[in-house]
Amino acid sequence: MEKKIVFGDEWITASFPAGTRTVSPSLGVPLPGVADLEGAIREALERPLERPPLRELARGASRVTVAFDDPTVPCWAPVWATAIPLILVELERAGVDRRAVTLLCANALHRKFTERELTGILGEELVTQFAGRLLCHDAEDPPNLVYLGRTPSGYDVELHRLVADSDLVIYLNASCSGGFSGGWKSICVGLSTWRSIRWHHTPEIMSMSLGRNRLHEFLDEMGAFVEERLGAERFFKIETVLANPMEVARVWGGSVGATRREALELQRRHHVARRDLLDEKVDVVCYGVPNWSPYAAYSSMNPLLTLVSTGLGYLGGMIEALGKPGCSVILATPCPRQWDEVHHPSYREVWERVLARSTDPHEIMQIYEPEFSAREDWIQKYRHENGFHAIHGLMATHPLKRLRHAGRVFVAGIEDPTLARHLAFEPTATVEEALARAREIHGPEASVVLVEYPMAFNRQ
Repeated sequence: MEKKIVFGDEWITASFPAGTRTVSPSLGVPLPGVADLEGAIREALERPLERPPLRELARGASRVTVAFDDPTVPCWAPVWATAIPLILVELERAGVDRRAVTLLCANALHRKFTERELTGILGEELVTQFAGRLLCHDAEDPPNLVYLGRTPSGYDVELHRLVADSDLVIYLNASCSGGFSGGWKSICVGLSTWRSIRWHHTPEIMSMSLGRNRLHEFLDEMGAFVEERLGAERFFKIETVLANPMEVARVWGGSVGATRREALELQRRHHVARRDLLDEKVDVVCYGVPNWSPYAAYSSMNPLLTLVSTGLGYLGGMIEALGKPGCSVILATPCPRQWDEVHHPSYREVWERVLARSTDPHEIMQIYEPEFSAREDWIQKYRHENGFHAIHGLMATHPLKRLRHAGRVFVAGIEDPTLARHLAFEPTATVEEALARAREIHGPEASVVLVEYPMAFNRQ
């Protein structure tokens, strides 16, 4: 049978053996988009969960921070540009002078975004209006950070000083991706530092799960500690679930915990677990890799993002869900050899030096974390030159943990075969060649699944 599969910025047609199964993952919940996004957000502000209406909560506030997801979030609906003006109207009705409001981009260890780039999500009017009061979080700026202490389990909590100094912190989440984003991750990661993030951003703890999510167990404890230290009424959350990247399915306002619970429950009701997409696991898992990564927003891809972060990471959950232990994986991608040295300053060094020594993400973090978290030249690139924090390049290797499940990885159609071999992956000219080699390993009757990922584009 012939199937079209995504291949970088285009589609290719590949021939698959008879009996190949296909699955089509959803990028949202199978619900229609809200007909009136402005009305849905206004409803969330006026009838929130476990909080009074925003205009009541904000009365008497002399300093307010409106924090928001950065442009790495794969949301193309006008969530930011619609919600923030509505928030400002409610604050004004509460008597809060607009000059007392700061807009804060929660970019964590992602790079800081330029005024032009922020205009792409906020709109020109907001960016102009908040000149001097539109900031990107800086996780390496001690005067503007506050250390709150350690949670009962011993996790460090360090946040942007505005979280502690503001009378009210409103956080706008633009998309909940499964169980991964949203909740306390917005504040306790987006506005935090490596000192805090290191506790849970590990190969084993990072999770997309909608139930018993270990990542959010850490973050919920941190959030409870933040509320204990600063007061629960200080925080108002707007949580969003998308129907698809272009449309909002549902939006809630209220406490961090209540909005998180509603978002998870909605997704659980309409979500088919990846492990349930097939009735039995297969020998070969195949999919195309689009020229996309959340970390390439207003930037470009590189081999580390293409083959590891996106190829094995964001798309690779299907490997363990659908593939037998020791399965073969086929990634179809041209994977150009290119590097954005400005926005991803440490990535090339991770590729050339770190991965030449090890493809074990635990070993990588143990050996290189002290250097990458503290090297002054890279810190300056993060702080002043719009570069991702150097530690982010190391975290991009976390998906290599999937090699414990996959027996081998073929990269079909790769332009430079040495890039695949650098990771001990096997390059092939075509998908058909990769399938033939996989059948040599698993037998002529090897079972195959094609994961039909859609085309995706980076924000430009």
